[in-house]
Amino acid sequence: MKNEKKLSSYEILERFFDENSFVETDALLDTSSAVAGWGTVDGVTVFAFSQNVSEMGGAVSKNQAKKISKLYRAALKTGAPVVGFYDSIGAKLDEKYEMLSSYGDILKKASTLSGVVPQISVVLGSCLGTSALMASSADFVIMEKDAALSVDTSGENASSEYNQKAGTASFVCETEEECIDRAKELLSFLPSNNLEPAPAFEPLGAYSSPEKLPQYIADEDSLLCVSSGFGENVCTAFGRVEGEPVAIVRTKGGVITDDDCEKMYRFIRFADAFSIPVITIVNAKRFESTKSASKAVCAYAEATTAKISVIEGEASGAVYIALSSVSTGADAVYALPSAIVSPVAPKAAAYLLEPSISDASVSDQEELSDKFIKENLSSEKAAQDGYIDDIVEKDALRAKIASTLSMLSSKRVSALPKKHTTIL
Repeated sequence: MKNEKKLSSYEILERFFDENSFVETDALLDTSSAVAGWGTVDGVTVFAFSQNVSEMGGAVSKNQAKKISKLYRAALKTGAPVVGFYDSIGAKLDEKYEMLSSYGDILKKASTLSGVVPQISVVLGSCLGTSALMASSADFVIMEKDAALSVDTSGENASSEYNQKAGTASFVCETEEECIDRAKELLSFLPSNNLEPAPAFEPLGAYSSPEKLPQYIADEDSLLCVSSGFGENVCTAFGRVEGEPVAIVRTKGGVITDDDCEKMYRFIRFADAFSIPVITIVNAKRFESTKSASKAVCAYAEATTAKISVIEGEASGAVYIALSSVSTGADAVYALPSAIVSPVAPKAAAYLLEPSISDASVSDQEELSDKFIKENLSSEKAAQDGYIDDIVEKDALRAKIASTLSMLSSKRVSALPKKHTTIL
């Protein structure tokens, strides 16, 4: 751990909340190891607690647990997000079984709140053992680069680098101040609860110098990448289109791995829980495994939020079905003029559907297969056959998506009664 002076609990919460908006709760209950309360962030009510490592190492006592548990109850009643700032040596062991019960109560309340209000954990120091379970049960985990997060109390596999690669840490920041600011930035994309819309901002123009397709769609400087060190063949990001928050998933070509699917699955399920529209930009050859493919299909098929797919490059077979098919729930499917849509891998389709290619000389086979793909597996052909809704030039995509999002803003879907999906 670094030896630089750390922010106190009060300093953390003062930086996090709008000026003069913080109201401390249970100020006389366990006054040393944690501070809790509510305030506003950009004018929106948020509940938060901050462990104070400078007092008894921030040890989690039964009274600290009561304070945090009460905060969760208030968040459930009012429908406001919960943000926890973690920095503690662990549980107060002399309280033994009372502590275990207190931990269990907090974990149950966090589970009850899941999908009802957004939950964010910010790990600024040591967070080991059961405390790590509490922190990692949030929707997003932000870690300071020198912090430690592990269910193993010895600290094994606790580094921010490990947690980022494992998909536990959604963000890793250089300093405590950056972690706090990242939590505030993340909240700006999220609704307070699952019954309210996400906060809209003043519409801005598109990126003036776009390099990637998401920048052609999103408002200038609005993209916030999530879990960038995990599932690196897929980019997941929050952004805004004409001021309205969206969740963007972009496959980067090649193989969609199991980690990529896990990353998509979590992100889409969160976006769906809070009715944030999902825009998927598709370019991939295949899935790594059947299990990962089924998980991706489940994520998209089960989501009832607005879903728009854009085929940027290749979408064939299971990739098309999972990520860009109206039959699995996409509300609108668009494609760039150069996109390829195929029932199987394009080269394989060429040889299977045009057997004469195999009879040609080796030097001619490549040219003939490319010609077949261009004539029979193009976005134009897919549109003619009704498998995509429209072909859109890249420069016109932003306006097309903005219009479609406006149309889908009143989307309503009735789902069958069930507890939850069983595909994991």
